[in-house]
Amino acid sequence: MDLAPVKTAHLNRLADYTRTLYREPELRKLFFELTLQCNERCFHCGSSCTAARGDELSREEWFRIIDEVKADFGTSRIQLCITGGEPLLNRDFFAIMGYAHEQGFRWGMTSNATLITPAVAQRLADVGMGTISVSIDGLRDTHDALRGLRGGYDRAMAGIQNLIDVGSFQAVQVTTVVNHGNIDQLDDLFQIMDGLDIDSWRVINLEPIGRALLRPDLMLTREDYVRLFDFIRERRRAGYPLEYGCSHYLGLEYEAEVREWYWLCNAGVYTASIMANGDIAACLDIERRPETVQGNVRRDRLHDVWENRFELFRHDLCELNEECRACEHARFCRGDAHHSWDYDRNRPMVCLKGTLF
Repeated sequence: MDLAPVKTAHLNRLADYTRTLYREPELRKLFFELTLQCNERCFHCGSSCTAARGDELSREEWFRIIDEVKADFGTSRIQLCITGGEPLLNRDFFAIMGYAHEQGFRWGMTSNATLITPAVAQRLADVGMGTISVSIDGLRDTHDALRGLRGGYDRAMAGIQNLIDVGSFQAVQVTTVVNHGNIDQLDDLFQIMDGLDIDSWRVINLEPIGRALLRPDLMLTREDYVRLFDFIRERRRAGYPLEYGCSHYLGLEYEAEVREWYWLCNAGVYTASIMANGDIAACLDIERRPETVQGNVRRDRLHDVWENRFELFRHDLCELNEECRACEHARFCRGDAHHSWDYDRNRPMVCLKGTLF
């Protein structure tokens, strides 16, 4: 069966719907960057996290933010997405997330899991964590080298098992960042993930952001991209809960094959973020610069910023680049993702035209 006409029809509907989102955005995922402190030093970290900074929000400020978000947006449609750094290194983590839970918010977390002992796993359940994504970026030695922590793999795998053993979370997910150096380990990693009682395995590509800009040798080649998406598609067709992230437009052959639906950059239309210092932005992976930061919760109310700013994220990026604007895929790609856009040159840093389609 030729699915191209079906996919084209779906993508056209999504393109029309995107225009509606630009006019009437709906906040669904709100990221809290609780700290930039981290006990690992991942070479691909988009935020270049290492240590906490002196201007990070206090517990009382997070409480106020939670109150304001509840008053302005309610709790029924919003998922709080907790990240860092390593969020568990915020000394007030359990107080903050316990308060969010008491106020009725659903929340999940991204973590390296090295600090998740059996007791911590149970405390996470007690304060209402529903979902978690844990980073595993290769086999033992590769993972430890990429993430800069000897013994990190074993501690992370133990943390995953501790989460599974609690047995009350809606989803325990593993995320793997694939680069040119670890792509040969995908098959072995699949055997490991298949042996764990996790709910899904999320596989994403290395992006040209943060510290990864210092390692161009580890960016995926054209052959790597094809290999990666074929790997995901084949295992999804076999029924495994494997998925690609929301990063890029993949063309008709791979769209709706390697993830649940079609590509849409959520930045500023479904997603907003509050950084550790209070800055308000869209996706936390987007380069932090004056035009991408939309305000700060110490002087601005998130609701006002969401309603009256974010113009940068509510139009097609392809409008800013003549070549993209003239591309026959522009209606579906829209200039691709904000996190991989070169804001100095107004062009995408990742374009899979010529590689996948």
